[in-house]
Amino acid sequence: MAAVQTFKATAHLQDGVKVKTTVRNFELTIDEPKSLGGTDTGMNPVEALLASLGACQSIVARVYAPKFGVKLDDFRVEVEGDLDLDGFFNKSPVRPGYSDIRYTFRIKTDSPKEKVDEFISFLESKCPVGDTIANPVNLKLANVIIEN
Repeated sequence: MAAVQTFKATAHLQDGVKVKTTVRNFELTIDEPKSLGGTDTGMNPVEALLASLGACQSIVARVYAPKFGVKLDDFRVEVEGDLDLDGFFNKSPVRPGYSDIRYTFRIKTDSPKEKVDEFISFLESKCPVGDTIANPVNLKLANVIIEN
């Protein structure tokens, strides 16, 4: 397997603000709550981002826990973020994205605290979604295709 992998997703706007997203053979509906003009048929994009962070951290935990001698009887991530909607609605010059994201790891284990602490520090350094959120990434519009 090549070290650099390219992952791809497609987002197809449906009625209103509902979006059908596809990745490989999987489909996920993204929508907005009714209070933000949607039909509430799925999580919204910023909620999906939080869920992706928690899922990524969970996967990294599962993969690396044995290497640190940490037995996970249960692992849960609670994620929350602060977003000023005035930025999205262009009502003030604040950024449209999250200003702060916080997460809590709930770990059920009988492993020694020192091992768990070392494991958690490593986990935080290896989550690709966390790294992408925390550090600048080269984000650019690759193309615009106008179809008739």
